Amino acid sequence: MNTPEGKYAWSVTVGTKGQIVIPKDARDMFGINPGDTILLLGDKKRGLAIPPKSSFASFFSRIFGAENTDNGEAE
Repeated sequence: MNTPEGKYAWSVTVGTKGQIVIPKDARDMFGINPGDTILLLGDKKRGLAIPPKSSFASFFSRIFGAENTDNGEAE
């Protein structure tokens, strides 16, 4: 099967406690280590995503760092 360069897929099983194990190849590729915190994003229409750790700062900046100009109040 031809897959686009840089695109991967893994299959995981959900355990009885709702836990999944991230495959070793994926953990190695994305530098996920025991004790790391990961961000799990969900969209009912598009599914789940686990963005790379390097994107945390960008996400949090967009969510919490943007100036709120909607109500005219300064932060």
